[in-house]
Amino acid sequence: MPHHGNEEEHGAEEPVRFTDKRKIDPETGEVRRDAGADGSGSPQGGEHDGITPLDEAHDSGDALAQAERILNDLPAEELDAPGEAPNLEAELRNDLLRLQAEYVNYRKRVERDREAVRELAVQSVLSGLLPVLDDLDAAKQHGDLSEGPFASIAKKLEGILENFGLERIADAGVAFDPKVHEALMQQPNAEIPADHVGQVLRPGYRKGERVIRAAQVIVSTGE
Repeated sequence: MPHHGNEEEHGAEEPVRFTDKRKIDPETGEVRRDAGADGSGSPQGGEHDGITPLDEAHDSGDALAQAERILNDLPAEELDAPGEAPNLEAELRNDLLRLQAEYVNYRKRVERDREAVRELAVQSVLSGLLPVLDDLDAAKQHGDLSEGPFASIAKKLEGILENFGLERIADAGVAFDPKVHEALMQQPNAEIPADHVGQVLRPGYRKGERVIRAAQVIVSTGE
């Protein structure tokens, strides 16, 4: 086969090199970050060697630890750089902060609802025991609980109810309060001013600010 000139004079042709400046890696589909000077998309001497905080958090398996790690690893100067489009880290940080606030509010709401349910349960039990307390009061007035084992039982029961916050409303001579008193009648009383409780017919009870049962009273009209 004829030769046209000396091959050594022309030399071997060098391959044409292209610089891959694509921002999306065609093999992995991931966004290339911190591309080096050669445009290859691989970080040169990066602190995380191509591993993003999201990848590290994904391997931890703990949702709260993931959030803490991601938030701590994001530099503020990178997120708040002026003139740059919003990046993934900024959006992720905002999402995590919003999620954290929603979780805190959820926990507070659950604790509040749990306490409300517990309070209603205690009040229901106390309301069911009020007839028993009325019988104990009647027995005391007749002198049946002055001594003996039943008197000891009654005292223990009253002590337990007081520990649950149950308070008696049975004071005479105090100003009439429609919030805690139920007026059945009015009578003149020279010893008690007008519009004051002259006599308690049936004691009332309350727990904290909630009145479980109003006291039935006679209101004094004065002299």
